[in-house]
Amino acid sequence: MSTAALPVSAATQKMLRGPVLGTLLGLATPNVLGLFANTVVIGFDGYIVGRLGPEALAGVAVVLPLAMLMLQMSAGGLGGSTTAAVARALGAGDAPQATRLAQHALLLGLAASLLFTLLAASPALYATMGARGGVLAQASSYAGVLFTGAAAVWSVNVLAGVARGTGNMLPAALALVATTAMHLMLCPLLVFGGGPVPALGVAGAAASTVTCNAISALALLAWLSRPGRPVRIVGPRWQLQRSAFRRILDVALPSAVNPVLSNGSIALATAYVGTFGSLAVAAYGIAARLEYILVPIAFGFGSALTAMVATNLGARQAVRAKRVTWAGAGLVWAVTGSIGLVAALWPQAWMALFTADAAVQATGGAYLRIVGGCYGFFGLGLALFFASQGAGRLRWALVASAARLVVVALGGWFAVHVLAGPPAALYAVVAASLAVMGLTLCVATYLADWDPANRSA
Repeated sequence: MSTAALPVSAATQKMLRGPVLGTLLGLATPNVLGLFANTVVIGFDGYIVGRLGPEALAGVAVVLPLAMLMLQMSAGGLGGSTTAAVARALGAGDAPQATRLAQHALLLGLAASLLFTLLAASPALYATMGARGGVLAQASSYAGVLFTGAAAVWSVNVLAGVARGTGNMLPAALALVATTAMHLMLCPLLVFGGGPVPALGVAGAAASTVTCNAISALALLAWLSRPGRPVRIVGPRWQLQRSAFRRILDVALPSAVNPVLSNGSIALATAYVGTFGSLAVAAYGIAARLEYILVPIAFGFGSALTAMVATNLGARQAVRAKRVTWAGAGLVWAVTGSIGLVAALWPQAWMALFTADAAVQATGGAYLRIVGGCYGFFGLGLALFFASQGAGRLRWALVASAARLVVVALGGWFAVHVLAGPPAALYAVVAASLAVMGLTLCVATYLADWDPANRSA
């Protein structure tokens, strides 16, 4: 690269020239810690809302799939795409372009949040999902507040994506940790009331989520607008450009499809497990919860992969981008695979954390013995998805996720309705679907040509 094209920050320089493994670990560690803090909120909200009674718990459960979809689309979809776009521009030494892309990404996040506000806050939606009576009232109360404040959730995740694109993972991680800490204190107060604060019930849990995300978003915005930053959101003139919107959407739209496919696979597997009775569903719910631990690990390393791959491709270092990809994918495969292996060998250790029922433990243990051995492929597929996001080549990532869905749909139907087999047959299908996803994307990534000079490949 010429002197004029040199990257504008030490963080970008490190992603381009630092030791691959050390740089990846340095970038990923705060991400993983921040995301683990974020997962605490899911369990904490369940505990707090559960104290309001079964109708409140059921009402929030009805809303949860849409809330998780919004989180995945804003963080992994648009947020990850923003990381890739900003990092690629900085890798090419074009800080003004990185700033323009960050500004356009924030506008896209606000537009997407408006769609969720208009579509997901309606009580009619939850009535069509089967909510009735008190459950519908609780769902409507929770969703009305959460999705009315959707802009806060989208903004904090897009701004975190901008920060990661600059190679500074710590501010994004601190925003997640701060959001969690604030929510742990504010949520019980708003739900149950205290002093002059009235009890808001389930609406209080949603209000806490919106408020804490809004505060973190403002903090990130302030950090990203300081003079001397490689990307400044507030300060430089905003100039709307169709090409900037297109560059973000070219990656963001297919990225948003991936969680739909993934959640579809989970929903189908849950439906098939339901044919074996409530005990099987309870056991499956506990056993599959282990995947919530794997996702932050994959996402933490994946965000670092997105940034490093995009930065190196922006600097036309395709060979190094592939080295980064395989180093990160190998780390995620090793960590998630080891967790899965331990779960497969000693499943009762996990199951006993959630239930003392021997029958539930045995059924869930059977699931982990079969599926746990394939958790490494699950982690591998997630890591390579984020690397593909950084490369802007998501076609095969979507093919791999679609292949997982097809295996669960057809294999599960055959195992349950044609063979009328035991739960173990269905669990084998789930395990195979994870292996198919990971191996498909592994082969596709190996064969892919990421050289910017061959962009049409």
